Amino acid sequence: MKEKVEAVLDRIRPAIQADGGNVELIDIRSDNVVIVKLTGACAGCPMSQLTLKAGIERILKQEVPEVVAVEAAN
Repeated sequence: MKEKVEAVLDRIRPAIQADGGNVELIDIRSDNVVIVKLTGACAGCPMSQLTLKAGIERILKQEVPEVVAVEAAN
């Protein structure tokens, strides 16, 4: 499943990088929750939670049905 998630993140990444940010896969928990870290301009951006849930999570769940949720790394 990690390879599938990485492949989807690779397709999403250019759009995030266009705004000066990036997304990094940190972990996939045993309950299929994907942990990512938003970096660059995304770190601390007020819109980062929207990017995470409405963008990254929505696309990952659509492309990799095993994914239950996407959360930001602490």
